Order: sequence, then structure tokens, then C-alpha cells
Amino acid sequence: MTQTNRWHLVAAVLMTLTVLIHVFLGGPEVMDPIRASTLDPLVIAVTNVVWHAITLLLAIFAVALFWLSRHANRPLWALVLAMQVGFALIFLGYGIADLGTIWPMSQWVIFLGIPALMLMGERTRA
Repeated sequence: MTQTNRWHLVAAVLMTLTVLIHVFLGGPEVMDPIRASTLDPLVIAVTNVVWHAITLLLAIFAVALFWLSRHANRPLWALVLAMQVGFALIFLGYGIADLGTIWPMSQWVIFLGIPALMLMGERTRA
């Protein structure tokens, strides 16, 4: 039987919490005002697609991390890690460029924290 990688398991649980926060807190905070706005309906529709695509990606990350907690898969691990670091860089970049600070959009913390756990998981697996 394969031993559980606890670092990856903790990362999976945190990603699952991230999905729930995204859906139940982020949706009302971000998407409800956009949907209620006078933006062009096409802009609203594209925003809906992007929001739900991100939801899907976050859920896939959670499933992948649960898988990685029981199975070594270096390409999957590298993909999930790279995408999350990329998300962190996007939040940091737009926070600085558009808001002048990284703190209003602090999602970068989780998108760097989970890869840190993943790195620890790989270190203990080796």
C-alpha cells in the first residue's frame, strides 16, 4: 500500500478550502456586483466563463493534490506547482500595477503557500 504524503495531503485540504472560499465568498464579493452592473452583456458573459473556468481549475488542483498525496507523479506535480506559482505572480503583478499594493488581493499567499507545501512533500518523498 502506498504511504500518504502528509505535505501533499495538507496542500490538498488547503486547496479544497480555497475552492470553497472562491465559490462562497469570492462569488458574492466579485461576481454579484459584475452581474448587477451595466457592463456590456458580452463582458459579463466572458467574466462568468473566466470565473467558472478558474473554479474548475482550482477543483482540479485539489483533486490532483489528493492524488499526489498517495501517488508520485512528477509531471503532474510540476504542472500544479507551476500553475499556482503563476497565479501568485498574476495576483502580485496586478496588485502592484493596478492597486499600488499587494494586500487587497492577497490570494497570492495561498498560491505560494500550497507550492511550498508541495516542495516539502517532494523533499520528504525523495
